[in-house]
Amino acid sequence: MQRIAIQGIQFDEKSSYQQGPKLAPPLIREALHSGSLNLFAENGISIEQDTVEDKGDFEITNYFDIEKITKKHLDSGHKVFTLGGDHSVTFPIIKAHHQKYPKLDILHIDAHADLYDNYEGDPYSHACPFARIMENGFAVKLVQVGIRTLNTHQAAQAEKYQVEVHQMKDYDLNNIPTFKNPLYISLDMDGFDPAFAPGVSHHEPGGLSSRQVLDLLQSIDTEVVGADIVEYNPNRDFQNMTAFLAAKMMKEILVKMM
Repeated sequence: MQRIAIQGIQFDEKSSYQQGPKLAPPLIREALHSGSLNLFAENGISIEQDTVEDKGDFEITNYFDIEKITKKHLDSGHKVFTLGGDHSVTFPIIKAHHQKYPKLDILHIDAHADLYDNYEGDPYSHACPFARIMENGFAVKLVQVGIRTLNTHQAAQAEKYQVEVHQMKDYDLNNIPTFKNPLYISLDMDGFDPAFAPGVSHHEPGGLSSRQVLDLLQSIDTEVVGADIVEYNPNRDFQNMTAFLAAKMMKEILVKMM
């Protein structure tokens, strides 16, 4: 069974609206180990395995240290699962993965395409990671699911980089493609409708249900080599609903990585 490293990246300095996601990693773990739920995914496999190693949390002061931390875990022979953090963390994480997986597909679940060339003058904003990833050729295929904020600029960016966008208004699980290359999953918690995940900075109604995301994850039939869960903002949560949802998704993604 493949070894997996869990890393918490406590960084939200590139959030454009509200900070708070850097507080998320320990609270997702707390929900996971609270006793309210067990450590089994829905397929009957437990994430409590000797091959799953929690490397703890890393409080980031230099954005570019995220790549170094991720590379260290990859170089030790692990797949890497990340608890963020705002979505800006995905670019340096994918940059580290590119060295090991030069042909990588990405499944990106989000309300936002995060394809801005720059946002508020910052090319590394949490609104920009997938523009940086695609312009550098770090992904062969980028498939975005749950998008419901596509503006003119980001639509043009999606066309420029040949991004396959499944907007929420047209969502159909049967239309999600089969991935042929090693797959990385990036799950932004605001991809869910805020009724399911109130603990996010950007409440964007009309999103995915928890069941729809579970069905999507469980339908994947290719090797998942890495993943992140980002943009959980505990400052906005209600009775830890979003923390428990993130913990549930963490289990489902980890068993896909095994």
